[in-house]
Amino acid sequence: MISTDPTLYFIALLPPEAIQEEVTGYKQHFAENYQTRQALKSPPHVTLQPPFEWEVQKQGLLEEFLRGFAEVRAPVPMVLSGFGSFPPRVVYINVKKTPELLLFQSELATDLNSSLGIYDPKSKGRSFSPHMTIAFKDLRRHHFNMGWAEFKDRELYYECSASHLTLLVFQDRRWHICGEFPLKLQVAEPLAEPN
Repeated sequence: MISTDPTLYFIALLPPEAIQEEVTGYKQHFAENYQTRQALKSPPHVTLQPPFEWEVQKQGLLEEFLRGFAEVRAPVPMVLSGFGSFPPRVVYINVKKTPELLLFQSELATDLNSSLGIYDPKSKGRSFSPHMTIAFKDLRRHHFNMGWAEFKDRELYYECSASHLTLLVFQDRRWHICGEFPLKLQVAEPLAEPN
C-alpha cells in the first residue's frame, strides 16, 4: 500500500557546480571545526520556497507547475558577497537582493499560492532574505561565536547565474534533488547603437 502521508519539499536556486563545491568546503570546515553537520544535509542553495508538506502522489503536479514556471523565465543572476549571520546559530554567505532575484522569488511564491495553495505563513510578515547557509541548527552558541569570528571579515565574491529551478525532497534524514527545471527564456541582447 502506498503511503498518503505528506512529504517535505522545498524549492531553491543552486549556484554552478564549482561554487557548490567551494560552499560545501565551508560547510565541511564548520563540521570539522565547530561540530555542526546540519548544513551538509542539503546542497548549497538559495531557498525560494521554504519546506512545505505535499503528497508524494501529487509530485507530478508540482513538477508540472515548476516546469511551466521555469520555461518562461530567464536564468537568474546571483551575486554572492561575503558572509553574514543570524545569531546565535546561523552563518551564511550573503546573496545580494538583486531586482531579478527578488522578482523571481516573489512571482514563484505568488504563483505557488494561487495555483497549488502552497505558501509559507512565516514569510507573510517578513521580506525575502536570500542567503546560502553554511552552518545552522546544531551550531552551539560558543561554536557560533568562534566560527563567526573566523568568517565575519573573510572575503568572498562571485557573480553567477542559476540556470535551473530545483525541487528538493526530504528522505533518509537529508535533502535530495528530485527535479531540476531549466530556465529557458533567452534575454535579448541590447541592440547596438548605429554609428
